[in-house]
Amino acid sequence: MDASAIVDRLTTPQTRVDPYPLYEQAHALGPVVRVDDTFVLVTGHAAADRVLRERGFGVLDRQASAAMFGGESEAPSQELFGRSILQSNPPVHTRLRGPIAAVFTPRRIAALEPAIARAVDRLLAEMAESGRAGAPVDFMDRFAFPLPVGVICELLGVPEEDRYRFRDPAHDLMGVLEFMSVATDTGPADRAALELGGYFADLVAERRARPQDDLIGALVRLRDEDPEQAIGDAELVANLVLLLVAGFETTTNLLGNGLALLGEHPDVRRALVDRTLPVADFVEEVLRYDSPVQLTSRVALRDDLSIDGVPVPRFAEVLVLIGAANRDPARYRDPQRFDPWRAEGGSLSFGAGLHFCVGAMLARLEATVAFPRLLDRFPALTLAPGATRRDRLVLRGYGELPVTVDAVGAAGTMGATGAGGAVGDRVGPDESGAS
Repeated sequence: MDASAIVDRLTTPQTRVDPYPLYEQAHALGPVVRVDDTFVLVTGHAAADRVLRERGFGVLDRQASAAMFGGESEAPSQELFGRSILQSNPPVHTRLRGPIAAVFTPRRIAALEPAIARAVDRLLAEMAESGRAGAPVDFMDRFAFPLPVGVICELLGVPEEDRYRFRDPAHDLMGVLEFMSVATDTGPADRAALELGGYFADLVAERRARPQDDLIGALVRLRDEDPEQAIGDAELVANLVLLLVAGFETTTNLLGNGLALLGEHPDVRRALVDRTLPVADFVEEVLRYDSPVQLTSRVALRDDLSIDGVPVPRFAEVLVLIGAANRDPARYRDPQRFDPWRAEGGSLSFGAGLHFCVGAMLARLEATVAFPRLLDRFPALTLAPGATRRDRLVLRGYGELPVTVDAVGAAGTMGATGAGGAVGDRVGPDESGAS
């Protein structure tokens, strides 16, 4: 299979369910392969890391899009992302990310740990109530979604009563980022962009009128203190939407992918329960082995660029297969094996360079708090039939992941039968679950 065929296969339903066999075939072609005059495929870890760090390779921002396609997209979803740090290059990216990094600090995130623990325990109690007598409980609906959405909303300052309206619009909005989507109708993503953008515009106006000590309030203060240099109102709204959707989409997938892997690896589960395996090592291997983010792309912004000796013309697109780079045999010994004890840890799942994920620390914190408490609370937790993957490649995760948490009707050990106020006061749904 040549590089062109591999790129074509990336869009198929079979690949979206399980892309890893295709990645193995891509590795056989080399770490960097030129597909055609305007497209380069990168699967090697070292090459991917260089592309993500090299300033000559940038994201498709509004300026590059205008130069390549003769104008800016008028679609609300594309316009929203175009105003965010996700699709901006220096100097705009530097100006936008600075205020966000100034308030999205490690200290602020670390201070959330006790509240995250309380939120986890409350969600587990709700799962226990719903899963009495072996009744299946959807882990994604009752835990993997409400935990991170509650945490990011608490950090941002989103009112409690609004936190569970975001799941569907976030899913629709992120669909516009899918690789070579066959759907030309951006209607769902555009409607989601307008809904979420309008919501945060109202919230910004409210914070300006009634300041509060949250991330939105801090960004509004920075904006108003230096309107010439700081982030503008439209940019502020776009980045708040991005922080929201990115703040729970990836963590939701990390939690679901991790739980499914525990079902396939009882030895790993025992080691976590016995505390002989650091949970941080487990989380890092989940990120490597089944990354919540599978690919990203960059555009060559200059004429003199190359990757591992492969010339990359200006405005050529570089498709960086993060999921493949995380299983590069040149970087990892036996990369197809899930092994949280491996010596060569680390991954590119949160990116690298200028666009390294600003929420990486928060995602890791939530996962490292959640998994030990989950396993301690439910020693008989078992994966149940009916798991489904979401029909996405870029953001890889489960749509449904049923589990049994009660010993009655459960296998007693975790089997892989179904899968290939303040945060601490109220993070999840009341009775019916998140929807």
